[in-house]
Amino acid sequence: MAGTETGGAARPDNRVSAEAQVRFPIPEAAQLSLLGSRDENLRVAEELLAADVHVRGNEVTLTGSAADVAFAERVFTELVQLAGGGQQVGPDTVRRTVGMLSSGDASPAEVLSLNIVSRRGKTIRPKTLNQKRYVDAIDKHTIVFGIGPAGTGKTYLAMAKAVQALQAKQVTRIVLTRPAVEAGERLGYLPGTLNEKIDPYLRPLYDALHDMVEPESIPRLMQAGTIEIAPLAYMRGRTLNDAFIILDEAQNTTPEQMKMFLTRLGFGAKIVVTGDITQIDLPGGQRSGLRVVRDILGGVEDLHFAELTSQDVVRHKLVGDIVDAYEKWQAVQDAQEQQTGGWKGTRR
Repeated sequence: MAGTETGGAARPDNRVSAEAQVRFPIPEAAQLSLLGSRDENLRVAEELLAADVHVRGNEVTLTGSAADVAFAERVFTELVQLAGGGQQVGPDTVRRTVGMLSSGDASPAEVLSLNIVSRRGKTIRPKTLNQKRYVDAIDKHTIVFGIGPAGTGKTYLAMAKAVQALQAKQVTRIVLTRPAVEAGERLGYLPGTLNEKIDPYLRPLYDALHDMVEPESIPRLMQAGTIEIAPLAYMRGRTLNDAFIILDEAQNTTPEQMKMFLTRLGFGAKIVVTGDITQIDLPGGQRSGLRVVRDILGGVEDLHFAELTSQDVVRHKLVGDIVDAYEKWQAVQDAQEQQTGGWKGTRR
């Protein structure tokens, strides 16, 4: 693949005459964002696209087969639209744009420009097609399950939708909960005040909340009951009306706890359940409520299961590779188990 005019590899002289070429200008307002710092976005595009990419001044030239050029033109058109809309375009944006267009399911500009909440210049939005589907499902359904590996934005996006609903006065409070599995839900045996006992298990929810709500307002909102963060055990016996309720780390609930939680749903409320069924920490080989809930509730209306994969990881790119490697390893262990009738490896 050729590089920019300043340093790409020379094109071979024996190209077939059927190759296509397209030139189009880059709007001045979008040029810096599109190309990236030291042309890093351009280099990623050159690696991923089959067409040769050349930039001279504010004009991009694409050369190659008609299909490759047409695809590359679509990629740059989407990136120009994003950059022209004021969004910061980085190497990950280029990768996601190419990936989405390769699957042919949606416009990256539409997916990546869906704003949920903003604070101090930072806007939270979905970064993959599956994340947008997850966010859209939260808008459409009363109960949504977000299931996927670490780093796919399950809890973060659910929290953003909860804050958005509160700001829009669609609900009067946010309730955030997760099972304190490491303490066996027996928090009374731990030293310290209640807040000191539960803080280690609820800290990830606090951290996400601080990204979306002014930190100095959080104590006031919690004192007023507008935001509540509590272990799952504290949900028993309650009915939650006009609330946006998030159950995080749901893979660490038992089927009985999952039923208890879901039946807290009151009028005007919405529930989002998030979890990763590959990271179950329940002791004693207990069944995960998240593993069996689809079999139990799969036919219930106004309930949606959103699946996120390693392709939706928005942390360091290496995280997605790690998730894929573990999934391949687990597939081998499962195959060995079926062949021998015994368990090879450790999965909880």
